[in-house]
Amino acid sequence: MASLTACLSSGSRIPMVGLGTWRSPPSEITHAVKAAIKTGYRHIDCAYVYGNENSVGEALKHSLQGGLHRDQLFITSKLWTTHHHPEDVRPSCRESIENLQCDHLDLYLLHWPYALRRGSELFPTNADGSLIDDNDMDYLDTYKAMEELVDLGMCKHIGVSNLNIQQLTRIVESSRIKPSALQVECHPYLNQSELLSYCRRHAILMEAYAPLGSPDRPWAASTQDPLIPLLQHPNIERIAKRYGKSIAQVLIRFQVQRGIIVIPKSVKPHRLRENIDVWDFHLDEEAMAFLIGLNSNRRFVAPLIKQRSGELVARAVNNIHYPFREDGSTLVL
Repeated sequence: MASLTACLSSGSRIPMVGLGTWRSPPSEITHAVKAAIKTGYRHIDCAYVYGNENSVGEALKHSLQGGLHRDQLFITSKLWTTHHHPEDVRPSCRESIENLQCDHLDLYLLHWPYALRRGSELFPTNADGSLIDDNDMDYLDTYKAMEELVDLGMCKHIGVSNLNIQQLTRIVESSRIKPSALQVECHPYLNQSELLSYCRRHAILMEAYAPLGSPDRPWAASTQDPLIPLLQHPNIERIAKRYGKSIAQVLIRFQVQRGIIVIPKSVKPHRLRENIDVWDFHLDEEAMAFLIGLNSNRRFVAPLIKQRSGELVARAVNNIHYPFREDGSTLVL
């Protein structure tokens, strides 16, 4: 079982269904990646801040030693927000390459447009629990430093994550190497149609994280969410039964039919098999229209932090480059 592929602006191919590794414990992710590759996954989505790249790297090393060729894999990592200074970009990329035990990355993404205080501490905090921003650091300067990684052969493509249209436009209009991909939260409650249209016009592939609505996000228990969880939605369940598929498969298929790369995550073998088994059915116009119609611009993954007062606030919400302040979306708090 394998994923179909999409074409990047360079002409290279990227598998349309990848394995997400966010919140996958290091003790479980090595086995999960091995199982995923054995199942047919060839696209592995990682990030420095996930804290499990070394464990993913062990699985990649095992698979490559087992006969898989490096050019059969598509490996992504992301530059963290405390490493935005241009002189930190190359060492950060090199560290992810070493952690993942591969000689290059296929895609390296700017994880967020905002910068936090430079240093080794991933989440530098003030006394009140708020994060320490670096408002003097412009993500455009960071992206220009990332362009040099392509020149050096450290990564084949670069892109961005969690940017709004205005921020993406700024990069597109100012960059020497255009972003190959934009990775954002995307599901029926936040279908990102406007952003998708922009990406299509500029030959940027959109990647969807949280395609199932991120039901295991750590702050979910602390939020008051009036929406029916996507995996429990009765009307989506009816669609799934009509096709003999699971709700998760319908949600993944919804995205690939829109030309969007999908990055579901799981460490369970039966879920890994299920999530990539979406190529033997096609959602009809009625089903697609229903799923599109669920859009309410509701955002689930704008990570929350608890301040000393006990108040939950969106991480880096006071940073001048925070992307979701004026994009029309509503964060579920």
